[in-house]
Amino acid sequence: MNTHTKILHLYIQYFTMHLRAKPPMSYHLCVEENFDMNQPLSYPLEQLMTIKKNRFDQAVKTLEQKKEILEKAYEKLYVVTQERDQTLSHKRAKLAQLREALDEGTTTDKIQQMKAYAKTVDEKLAVAEKKVVDQQKQVDIAQKQVDIATDELFQRKKDLEKLELHKQEWVKEVRYWVEQKEAVEHDEQGAQTHTLRQKENKIRKKDYE
Repeated sequence: MNTHTKILHLYIQYFTMHLRAKPPMSYHLCVEENFDMNQPLSYPLEQLMTIKKNRFDQAVKTLEQKKEILEKAYEKLYVVTQERDQTLSHKRAKLAQLREALDEGTTTDKIQQMKAYAKTVDEKLAVAEKKVVDQQKQVDIAQKQVDIATDELFQRKKDLEKLELHKQEWVKEVRYWVEQKEAVEHDEQGAQTHTLRQKENKIRKKDYE
């Protein structure tokens, strides 16, 4: 086992102990035999990161779909509202004609015909008004779905950003730990080399004596 690998194995032990107080997650380091500090580190929660990114992307798509449904619901509400308003205007016009006919003294049969037609218009208006009420309910439901999807997207974004921040902190911590262990290893090797040279010098002195 070379120096870099030994250092990373030591870090694994430290990292596991250090994170015991944090949420229980699976921490695993992919240690290569020829570890290079200049190469990207293997983040132990990369799979979880991918899952959270997929959930965020799905939340974005879901919100877009819910907004499209809401937009169509509003469009239909506009149409049925226009139809209701047209029917209401038609009713008012026919009532005005009926009042004029009464004022002018129109025949009884003509007045009865106008009243019967006005009743038919009332029925059409009731149907049109019900369509507006029902469609408004659909708009309210669609709006609620958009609100839920918006909250879901916010939460997914928050979860992803939290993990991305954790990854940044993890990379800094790993690099710092490895650098510290490399420094210790280097000092130990230097000390061993110095001791060996001292022993060699003593042996040489004895040989000269």
